[in-house]
Amino acid sequence: MTSTSPAGWYNPPDNYIRDLLEESRTIAVVGLSPRGNRPSHRVAAYMQNAGYRIVPVRALVKEVLGERAYGKIEDIPPSVDVDIVDIFRRPEEVVPVVEAAVKCPGIRAVWMQEGVINEEAARISEEAGVLVIMDRCILKEHIRLIGE
Repeated sequence: MTSTSPAGWYNPPDNYIRDLLEESRTIAVVGLSPRGNRPSHRVAAYMQNAGYRIVPVRALVKEVLGERAYGKIEDIPPSVDVDIVDIFRRPEEVVPVVEAAVKCPGIRAVWMQEGVINEEAARISEEAGVLVIMDRCILKEHIRLIGE
């Protein structure tokens, strides 16, 4: 069962998202800004405060939120068990990110933040057997389904 958007792509029902958030521990955040006033930074800081390990993925940055940053998903060592790849990128930049994300051992979901809609990327994730959540804010969904 899925909820259909007007654009024709699908998101899983609330119980799937709740289970994902309750069972996941590590979130790789692609496009995580080191600047505290940016949405990616605020969202990642909230999720970190909620108990998740944040793995920053951003070129030319060494550290964000006290965690070592990686230039791209492929640079994250296999010893880091990434459950969710949360994407803060323009929709046209998402396909290569998702292609790399679905290769992470043990990945459970690809999460595209609000305003990030790319049906080709969603198809790639679904074909790899990885849950897709698109055009939703992980912080807002966490508050709504789990609580602050």
